[in-house]
Amino acid sequence: MITLYAVLVFFHVLLFVFWLGGDLGVAILGDHFRKRTYTLEERLVLLKLLVVNDLGPRFAWALMVASTISLVSMGGYWAVPVWGVVAAWALSLGWCWLILKIHSLGQAPEAARLKTAEFSLKCALAAFYLALGGLSLVTDEPLAPNWLATKAVIFGLIFLSAILIDVMFKPVGPALMRLVNEGSSDATEDPLLKTMNRSRFWVRVTYVLLVAIGFIGSAKFF
Repeated sequence: MITLYAVLVFFHVLLFVFWLGGDLGVAILGDHFRKRTYTLEERLVLLKLLVVNDLGPRFAWALMVASTISLVSMGGYWAVPVWGVVAAWALSLGWCWLILKIHSLGQAPEAARLKTAEFSLKCALAAFYLALGGLSLVTDEPLAPNWLATKAVIFGLIFLSAILIDVMFKPVGPALMRLVNEGSSDATEDPLLKTMNRSRFWVRVTYVLLVAIGFIGSAKFF
């Protein structure tokens, strides 16, 4: 018999697949964008594909908030009230709308304001998951299993890692506009490459954390 909980578990796994798989696609496109063996026009097409491909992991990340809260509630790990589950879904769907709106606005001034709002949301959620997991590891409340509390901490660390990627990546916009306006040269390419490479460490950290959280959630070994 198929239960709602089983459907939610499948949905949770599907989000993980879209998140990690989509991120790998973004990384591959980003690596090819860096190569000056392509023409600038070809590289800009790769960049457009990267931005579109990145929507999948971003939507998956946003929906993970609703998915995690729903699963711990339905699985009996945490007595989250109905309004709490509803609020989690409202937050996730609102975040999805924010992601789509930012994408559709491109470089418009309103996009910058919405990015600031999204950044604040990420910071708040990072604090929430780190506090939830940390408190649970120390007191066994509200999440009693250590594996589940550890997952909450790692999820918070993923938020922190993504926040650092955003911070490191912020100068890419002006550097990219200079490249487009002035053409490819060492003067325009080197600052852009340096800025993009600075964020790659935290991208790799995010991959490691995603693999770790997936393994712990599957093995439940402590």
